[in-house]
This record gives sequence, structure tokens and C-alpha cells, in this order.
Amino acid sequence: MAGHSKWATTKHKKAAIDAKRGKLFARLVKNIEVAARIGGGDPDGNPTLFDAIQKAKKNSVPGDNIERAIKRGSGAEAGGADWETIMYEGYGPNGVAFLVECLTDNRNRAASDVRVAFTRNGGSLADPGSVSYLFSRKGLIEVPKGDGVDEDTILMAVLDAGAEEVHDEGDVFEVISEANDLVQVRQSLMDASIDYNSAEVGFVPATKVELDADGVRKVMQMIDALEDSDDVQNIFTNFTADESVLEELEDD
Repeated sequence: MAGHSKWATTKHKKAAIDAKRGKLFARLVKNIEVAARIGGGDPDGNPTLFDAIQKAKKNSVPGDNIERAIKRGSGAEAGGADWETIMYEGYGPNGVAFLVECLTDNRNRAASDVRVAFTRNGGSLADPGSVSYLFSRKGLIEVPKGDGVDEDTILMAVLDAGAEEVHDEGDVFEVISEANDLVQVRQSLMDASIDYNSAEVGFVPATKVELDADGVRKVMQMIDALEDSDDVQNIFTNFTADESVLEELEDD
């Protein structure tokens, strides 16, 4: 899930230790396969594949799984699926905007899964373009906090490369750039020997809807329902919550 609030970090930590780990592995492997199919199997010449591999490694996906995905995607090994990217738009509880990115080999199944998750959790699907205008397509890089890594250090490394903002997201910093500047910004971090967890293109909301604890619970229930679908690859929302709400939710 990508919500661009501290709740996203909290949620990610929980997801890493529960039964969703298998689904996370499957999504990361699918990313690698698609990147290799589109841009070839050499990560040195395919920045999207390079970043997909990096994210998989950071999430402890076994090396064998990564290698097989590259081979399937590049055609060196049989068995690659004909993946198609589809974006669904809608509103969840409390008017929260949702962009749901699917990577699927069965368009009807993906549409059905997404529709059911919305309708059963107080949401509604919307026409294409009626929600996406609330978001901007951006380059998003997640940098873990560590010794000697702070906001100023990161800014110094990436400002000339096209980075726009650095946000403190709790356990990590998020570096935001124009989508076209993503590779250059990521390279600047590497040149400065600053470790990063992931670098990918995503969607950042122009304005956010602030929710109380009950509102966040309802939205997270819908996100969980969407993530149950193997076809759902990424979820972007425009909700946020203040520190006191996040603390209350951590006790759930």
C-alpha cells in the first residue's frame, strides 16, 4: 500500500511479518518480470528492472525467484504471462480518493475483484479521469533512516538531480521528484553512498483528507480487501491522520 502518510510505514511493517508476505513476494516478482519484458533482462541497461530488483532484494525475495522472473520476462525461459496494467479509480469511505493499479493476465477477474472490494467496504468505482486528476505522477524513493542520514544530507545529494521534496515518514524518508527525474535522483543517492529501499513511479495526492481513527480503520479495511486480490499491484490514496490517531491505531 502507498498512502504517503506515516500510517503507510506502520502498515508496511505489519504486512512484512504476516501472511501477506507471500502476496508481497508475488507482486515484486511480477514487477521484475514485466520490467524485463519491456526493457530487456540487463539491469544495467534497464533502470526500471534495476529498481524492481532492488526493491525485491530489500524485501528479502530469494535470489532464485528474482533470476527466474528476469528469465521469464526477457524470454530466456518459458512461462511468462501476458501481463496488462489497468488503473481503476474510485472513492472509499469518508470520500477518500483511491487509485488502484492492477497487473493482470485476466482483465475480467481484476475488474470483478476491485468492484467487489469497493462495494463491500463502503466505496464506489468512478469513471476514468474523475479521480486521477487529484493525483500527480511522481518519482518516489524511500530512504531508510540510519547513521549520518538525515533530511539535509539527502537534500544535498539529490537537489541538483531534480528532487523536489524530502519528507520524514517515520522510519524512512521519502524523496519526491518528477517521474522523468527518478533515475537521475536515484543515481545521485547511490553516488553519495546513501542506501535506499525502493525507487519507483507512483502517484502523490494534491490534497489530503484527514481522518479520525474510525475513518482510518474503514479505509484500511477496504485496502485489505483490495490487497486480497492477486491482480492488485499498488494502491494510492489521499488520506492522512495525525500522530495521536496513529498511536491509537497501533494499539488495535
